[in-house]
Amino acid sequence: MIADKTAIKIQYFFYFGAMGIYLPYFNLYCLHIGFTGLQIGSLSALRAAVLIIFSILWGLLADRKDIRRPIYVLCSFASTALWALFLFTTDFRFMLVITLVYGALFAPIISFLEAFAMDVLGKTKNRYGRTRAWGSVSFIAVVILLGRMIDRYDVGIVIVLVLIISLAQATASTVMPRIDAQRHTQAHDAVRLFSVHTMVFLVCAFLMLVSHGAYYGFFSIHLAQLGYGGSFIGICWALASAAEVVVMINSARLFARFSFKRVLAVSFAAAVMRWGILFAASSALVIMASQLLHAVTYGAFHMAGILYMDQLAPAAEKTLGQALNNAATYGLGLSVGFFVSGALYESGHTAPLFLFSAVVAVAGGVLFAGYHHWASPPATPTAAA
Repeated sequence: MIADKTAIKIQYFFYFGAMGIYLPYFNLYCLHIGFTGLQIGSLSALRAAVLIIFSILWGLLADRKDIRRPIYVLCSFASTALWALFLFTTDFRFMLVITLVYGALFAPIISFLEAFAMDVLGKTKNRYGRTRAWGSVSFIAVVILLGRMIDRYDVGIVIVLVLIISLAQATASTVMPRIDAQRHTQAHDAVRLFSVHTMVFLVCAFLMLVSHGAYYGFFSIHLAQLGYGGSFIGICWALASAAEVVVMINSARLFARFSFKRVLAVSFAAAVMRWGILFAASSALVIMASQLLHAVTYGAFHMAGILYMDQLAPAAEKTLGQALNNAATYGLGLSVGFFVSGALYESGHTAPLFLFSAVVAVAGGVLFAGYHHWASPPATPTAAA
């Protein structure tokens, strides 16, 4: 079991190491090679949208045929090979095609990894944050180092570096644990996967990630527009991840005191505050301070969402449950967020993007809090106190 947990930590380390390059700097690279805001938003939206379909399809196949691990290894290597094609073109149409195929192969990796983590952690799932924190530590290191490298060299190095880390992740995927298929036949008293509780959660989680579209797609461009350089951009991303690590390391204490639903509700309120600050602020100190809210809007929200979905999903649908969560959030949610943000950026100003984000976060929070105020709780044996 210790070896299995180590394998999971290594996967998080490499996966989010690559994200530490892609999220802050890939869109800057696209801007550097001459793409418009709408083209940048469309590329990001397409990549996210492909997750909607293929993460669910891969999840269905994995649960029905009990082949989660083979799919995970295959998609890790195949998506890495597809990414390499970005080295050979800066044509928008060709990059759209690469993004489409790459996204289809990359789609199951994070949702499968979350399902692996839930299985391996077993009765210690409330300590999930300590395992997931390895990804955040990697993210921090990468964004700081890469920010300095971009100031010294060129933003084009992001393509090569993502390829290198992705290859390391794919190689390490070959030692992922083999999960006992007996879990498919065990009785489980959780609610059905497609219950009203699940659907409301997925809609609200979708809205939360729509609100994050401006941040993940245009935060670096926003800072560059305000006159900040690559080093400051890297520091801001790293500061957010550092705050995230703190809350993840203390996940057991957090969920011992608060229910998953309480944490999710507070996360929406924090998101409204965070996006409002970014809409109004230009001060470096204020922007950096707002990044500390990432501990709640991403760190706490992500952990509570993964654990809540695991609680809601029947035993035979664990992979599909996480795939649906990933599709609704990092698939459909970010896709809509990226596309709307790209369209709004056509005006040439980034601040309105964050006003839109704040409004969407308000909608998600009101729906989530309102529904759970009136609805009876889902039948589950593992709810946090």
